[in-house]
Amino acid sequence: MIYIKSHTAEKMSRQEGHFQKFPLTVNKRSPIITLMKDGIQKEKLKSRSDAISGFYQKTGRMPSFSEIGEILGLSSKNAVSKLVSRLEEINVLERDKTGRLIPGSIAYPVKILGTVEAGFPSPAEEELADNISLDDMLIQNRAATFLLRVSGDSMSEAGILPGDMVIVDRGQTPKSGDIVIAEVDGQWTMKYLKKRGEGVALIPANPKYKPIIPKNELKVAGVVTAVVRKYG
Repeated sequence: MIYIKSHTAEKMSRQEGHFQKFPLTVNKRSPIITLMKDGIQKEKLKSRSDAISGFYQKTGRMPSFSEIGEILGLSSKNAVSKLVSRLEEINVLERDKTGRLIPGSIAYPVKILGTVEAGFPSPAEEELADNISLDDMLIQNRAATFLLRVSGDSMSEAGILPGDMVIVDRGQTPKSGDIVIAEVDGQWTMKYLKKRGEGVALIPANPKYKPIIPKNELKVAGVVTAVVRKYG
């Protein structure tokens, strides 16, 4: 249905065997026009969000404001700022405590297709159970989280092997039993933190290595929250 102003609609009336025409004026407040404009704006916003997401997936980092302008062909800093604010409102982007852009829902989720038996094999039937973002699953505090690549096998019995990546949260308060990244007497290491009364020790997860007891200083840089391993 199109809404039109009264007395200005195009009308056809038979008068003496012919049609008489009147000018047609469409009301600018028509809900159809409003819906069309909303649809175009949403499509443009999605297209720009996809372009920023593509940059993130390709480079592994969020673009700067100037790079967003280059990607989208926006020469005005004000236009970029307004776009970023709008993407923040719909949780596509977020900012850390320093104001730096970090991904929100822009990080592609991974489908969960069900469960698999790790013991005796059983028929597997693909079933879409849910969608999950690995960022959301593995990272609680993005602004305080960083990655480290593992070298050495001192934590092998904890399932942390050479070449693995560990996710470290420097915002967590380390507890006895946590795996931590620590600087002990000027040397960096990754070990279990063990507190005994007033004493502290760093315990390896490999019998080939001995526990480390700080002689002068111990600084804990963060707590290991997850391990990432790529096969093939």
